[in-house]
Amino acid sequence: MDALAALRLQIEWGADEALAEAPIDRLRQAPARTIPRAAESTATPGATPPPPTAGGGPAERAQAVAEGAATLAELGAAIVGFDGCRLRDTAAHTVLAEGDPSSGLLLVGEAPSADDDRNGRPFTGPAGTYLDKMLASVGLDRRSMLLVPLLPWRPPGDRPPGPVELATCLPFLIRLIELSRPRLLLLCGALSVRALLGVGGPRRVQRGKWVELPLPGALPPPRALPAHSVELLRRDPSRRREAWADLRALRRALDAQG
Repeated sequence: MDALAALRLQIEWGADEALAEAPIDRLRQAPARTIPRAAESTATPGATPPPPTAGGGPAERAQAVAEGAATLAELGAAIVGFDGCRLRDTAAHTVLAEGDPSSGLLLVGEAPSADDDRNGRPFTGPAGTYLDKMLASVGLDRRSMLLVPLLPWRPPGDRPPGPVELATCLPFLIRLIELSRPRLLLLCGALSVRALLGVGGPRRVQRGKWVELPLPGALPPPRALPAHSVELLRRDPSRRREAWADLRALRRALDAQG
């Protein structure tokens, strides 16, 4: 990778300033880090360890805040007021769920786009227009479901969210599922599928196949359908045949429920 390609990649990832006087070659393997031995600890033998930080880490704080919300309105207010995720500091708006929470259908996207961030609404701009056309092809529209992004805030430069950011935001989405009690979920995008279904972890799922989403607070467990992201479908027409099959599977599942 030449210097210009590396610079372009960093810009796509959201880098907008240099913090060191000299560039650092992060492609070169770093020297192995050593772990201090227990005997080298400077703590006084028998001393009482310091108490943990109040409130725990950001994921633990988010979990407590989400579980404290008894309604969707309370959950939305809790998300807006939550200051434990740094993505909130760089986002223009908090993007919350939108639509009919009593519909029994929840569509989960990936992170908010630049258009979503500017408008404060999920699935806006060209991707939102494309989604509307997809839904209309099987007799659906936004009013017949609840739509929500995987994260309430857009990562800078549309970079992928980091593990800590994802772990911090996920409790809000899980609580949304528990409170809205959808029977069906359409998971649009690989990141949403991995976050909710744990692909690569304890179990593996296949795109286009319904799978149960076991959540303690959502009984009976809803069924989820992994699907491609709307943005991927806009960029790659070869995936649209699979998307049409997913939409038909969703339509059949809705019709079977009556």
